[in-house]
Amino acid sequence: MTAVLTTPPITAAERCDRCGAQAYVRVLLATGGELLFCAHHGREHSARLREVAAEIHDQSDRLTAPAIAPDGEH
Repeated sequence: MTAVLTTPPITAAERCDRCGAQAYVRVLLATGGELLFCAHHGREHSARLREVAAEIHDQSDRLTAPAIAPDGEH
């Protein structure tokens, strides 16, 4: 049996550690910590983050994804 670690999706309540905007990027550090960034700061610091990250979960594509209306709404 292989254990699989999953990272929960970033919620609207999670905020950028740099500016406090809604977070779209979660960085799991090789040292065991975690950082959250808005799309802007995630891009701005991406080169350095790749150097220190064990994993980077970028959900900034949600910013350009079309909104889907609930059933019955247009």
